[in-house]
Amino acid sequence: MRGHDWINNSLPDELIVEIFSHLHTKSIRDACSLVCRRWFRLERRTRATLRIGATHLFLDLLPTRFSSLRNLYIDERLSIPIQHGRKRPADKDSYFESTCLTDTGLSSLGEGFPKLHILGLIWCSNVSSDGLTSFARKCSSLKALDLQGCYVGDQGLAAVGQFCKHLENLNLRFCEGLTDSGLVDLAVGVGKSLKSLGVAACAKITDISMEAVGSNCCSLETLSLDSEFIHNKGLLAVAQGCSALKVLKLQCINITDDALKAVGTSCLSLELLALYSFQRFTDKGLHAIGNGCKKLKNLTLIDCYFLSDKGLEAIATGCKELTHLEVNGCHNIGTLGIEYIGRSCQNLTELALLYCHRIGDVSLLEVGQGCKFLHALHLVDCSSIGDDAMCSIASGCRNLKKLHIRRCYKIGNKGIIAVGKHCTSLTDLSIRFCDRVGDGALTAIAEGCSLRSLNVSGCHQIGDAGVISIARGCPQLSHLDVSVLQNLGDMAMAALGENCTLLKEIVLSHCRQITDVGLTHLVKSCTMLESCQMVYCSGITSAGVATVVSSCPNIKKVLVEKWKVSQRTKRRAGSIIAYLSNAIITGIIITGLLFRRGATEEAVFQFSP
Repeated sequence: MRGHDWINNSLPDELIVEIFSHLHTKSIRDACSLVCRRWFRLERRTRATLRIGATHLFLDLLPTRFSSLRNLYIDERLSIPIQHGRKRPADKDSYFESTCLTDTGLSSLGEGFPKLHILGLIWCSNVSSDGLTSFARKCSSLKALDLQGCYVGDQGLAAVGQFCKHLENLNLRFCEGLTDSGLVDLAVGVGKSLKSLGVAACAKITDISMEAVGSNCCSLETLSLDSEFIHNKGLLAVAQGCSALKVLKLQCINITDDALKAVGTSCLSLELLALYSFQRFTDKGLHAIGNGCKKLKNLTLIDCYFLSDKGLEAIATGCKELTHLEVNGCHNIGTLGIEYIGRSCQNLTELALLYCHRIGDVSLLEVGQGCKFLHALHLVDCSSIGDDAMCSIASGCRNLKKLHIRRCYKIGNKGIIAVGKHCTSLTDLSIRFCDRVGDGALTAIAEGCSLRSLNVSGCHQIGDAGVISIARGCPQLSHLDVSVLQNLGDMAMAALGENCTLLKEIVLSHCRQITDVGLTHLVKSCTMLESCQMVYCSGITSAGVATVVSSCPNIKKVLVEKWKVSQRTKRRAGSIIAYLSNAIITGIIITGLLFRRGATEEAVFQFSP
C-alpha cells in the first residue's frame, strides 16, 4: 500500500544484513542501498571490499560505516573531486596532505580495521616506514600487501615481517626506498607463509634478497622479478629453495641459461613461465624447462631474440599439458617451431603470435589439425599468414570463441568466411586493418556466429551491407568498433538501432558518411549505450551529440571534438569533463588511427547514470 513500509517496520537489522550478504552482484547491492537511508546504512555494514582514492579526510569514518571490511584498496591515482563552492586551502602543503594518505591516516586504519586481510597502497607516496610500522603492529591478520609506488623504507618492511606472520602476498613494484636489508628481514619473518612476491624497479634489491627468499620462503608459489640488478646467483638460490614455485615471471637482462637450467631441474611444479626481453640465454634454457617442468601450462616469450625453433621443439615435446602460448617479437622463431606445438600440444586453448614475420601458413595448418580445443587465437603483424591458415584453423578448431587479427594483410574474405561457416561458438571477432576483408566475410560471420564483440576498424572494403548483416544476425552484440570505415553510412546505423538493443559501446571515429540522422536511428532503441566515440565524423554536428547525450540514460563516455558540444549539452553532461592533451592526440596519430592533418582538441564527457 502506498505510504506504508511493510519491510522496515517488520524486519530487524540483522535479518536485512543477512539478506544483503547473499547479493553477490555489486550493481544489485548498489541499487538496494539507494532504497532508503536505513538500507544504505545496513548495506555498508556487509561490504567486505572497498576501493577509494587516497585521502585521510574520511578515514576516521570508515570503521563505523564499513564494519565488515576485510579488503581495502587505496589508490592515489584516483582523482578526488572538489565540490563546487568549496575552496582549496591557501596553504598548498596542507591541501596536498588533505588529499594524500599519510602515516597518521595509515595508523588510524590499523586501529579501525585490526582484522584487515588485504591492503593495497597504490602510489601512496606520502606514506613512510613509520606509518607502515604502526599499521603492521595493529593488523597482525594481514594476508596481502601491495606497496606499489610507495616510498617506504627497510624499517617498515621489517615490521611487516615481524608482526604480520600470516602474510601470503607481497607486491614491491617501484618501491625505491627499499634495500636488501628490509627484504631480508621480511623473508626471515614471514618466510613460512609467503606465497607470492613481486619485485620491480627496486634499484637497491640485489641477489642478497633473492638468496634470503630461497633460504626462508619454502612455500613460495609465485615470483615476479623485473630488475637489472638480479643475476644468476639470486635466481639459482630461489630455484633451489622454492621447489613449490608454480608461477615465474622474469625481466632480468643479466640472467642466463644457467639460471633457467636450475629452474628446470628444481621447480618441477612450474605451471606458468613468462620471459621478457631476454638477450643472454638461448635454446638451452628452454631445453631445461622442457625436460623438467612437465606441468607447464602457460608460456610467454617476449622479445627473446636468441630463441629459435629448437627451443619451442623442446617445449612441445616435453610440456604436453601446455594450454597457453604467446610468442611476441621473437624474430628467430619461425614456422617450424609452431608446427612442433601443433603436433604435440593437443590441450592448447590460446595461441598468440605477435610480430612473427617468419611464421607462415604451414604452422597454423598443424595447429588446426592438432589443437581441437583452441578457444582463442591472436595474430598481430604476421605478414606471412594468409587465408589457407585461417581455413585450417576454422575447420579444425571449431570451439574457437575469440579471434583477434591485426594488420595481417594476406588474410581476406576466404579465411573469414571459413570461420563463419565452421566456428559457430565465436563471440569475439577483431579484424583490424585487414584490407582484404569485405562485406561478404561479415555476412558469413552473421549467418554462422552470434557475436557479442566486433572490431573491423580500418577494413576499408567493409560498408553498409556487411554491418547490416551483423546487425540482423547478431542481436546480442554489445561492443562494436567500425572506425575508419569510409563507406559506412546511416543505413548501417539504422539497422544497428533496430536490431542490437543490447549495444553498450560503439566507436564511429573517422566514419565521414555517418550523419546526425544515423545517430538518431542508432540511439532510438539502444538505451543501454554507455560509450560512444565519434571523433572526426564530418557529418555529425552538435545536434547529433546532443541526441546521444539526451537519448541514452546509461551513457558514461562520449568522445567528440570540443567545438561540437553546445553549452546546453555541457550542462546536461554534468561536471565531469576531461580534455585529451595534444600529446595523446599525437600518439594516436602515430599509431595510424588518425589521418586528418592538424589534430584538434577533443573532449571526453563522462556521465553518471
